[in-house]
Amino acid sequence: MKQEQDVIIVEGLRKSYGAIKAVDNITFQVCKNEIFGMVGPNGSGKTTTIECIEGLRHPDEGRLSVLGLDPQHNTHELRERTGVQLQSSNLPNRMRVGEAMNLFSSFYRQADDWRPLLKELGLADKQRALYSQLSGGQKQRLFVALALINRPEIVFLDELTTGLDPQARHATWDLVREIQGRGATVFLTTHFMEEAERLCDRVAILDHGRIIALDTPERLVSQAGIGIRIIFKMKKQDMAAFQPARIGAIDGVRRVEQQEGEVVVYGQGDGLIGAIIHALETARVQICNLRTEQPNLEDAFLTLTGHTIRD
Repeated sequence: MKQEQDVIIVEGLRKSYGAIKAVDNITFQVCKNEIFGMVGPNGSGKTTTIECIEGLRHPDEGRLSVLGLDPQHNTHELRERTGVQLQSSNLPNRMRVGEAMNLFSSFYRQADDWRPLLKELGLADKQRALYSQLSGGQKQRLFVALALINRPEIVFLDELTTGLDPQARHATWDLVREIQGRGATVFLTTHFMEEAERLCDRVAILDHGRIIALDTPERLVSQAGIGIRIIFKMKKQDMAAFQPARIGAIDGVRRVEQQEGEVVVYGQGDGLIGAIIHALETARVQICNLRTEQPNLEDAFLTLTGHTIRD
């Protein structure tokens, strides 16, 4: 699937707004046909970075190469070969879907027939619909269709699923995978950790304008060394007698928390679950609803940055 060929190269990128360093000396590459994600909280520099790469903003310093071209000096050529879905997009309320597709088709020297594209995105029956009549998910799919109308080699998606309900979000994820399946490279920004973990081949974690980690989601989680969560409930009469220190003394346990009637044990190591159950049985504490949760990308983000993605 993925070929080891860099189609986006970013070296020493910097961009400031007055005293605020939006992007502070970042370097990375994006390979052909991969889904590359840039994640971080609002204000971390994601949108500024992607807009510099798209040629929409002028960087203060650094070298940028997209498909071997300079985004600042080869703007028109890159427009023919890339597709862009902006974080904030809109169309006139009275514009019809088919009119928008015709208009955007006219922007390119070579644009495919957009009707099959609308059918592929589930909008075939919306050609005559006004933009104002579309649901939030349909509007997002329309903007994706507009970004794909020239069959781009690279597609930029900035906060693609913000504001969508869960059903629309999952449908949009399927669409992103389909874009990659066509042979295109996808560069997306998001502040949804689950989205990045589900979709991306590699993820760059951005915080305060700097890349603090870059790897596959699996390796980012593994390298954070978080371990698993073991969660269970106890009967009320056992809650008072429960001694967290007894569990905390077990080899491999990192910390024990009590949250809204549940006990959460954080740790790692072979035999950890069995050791915890044995300790509870020895203390004659009866538990129920025992479950385990594997660490995820949001846990890794918290460990790496010291604050949650929603801050």
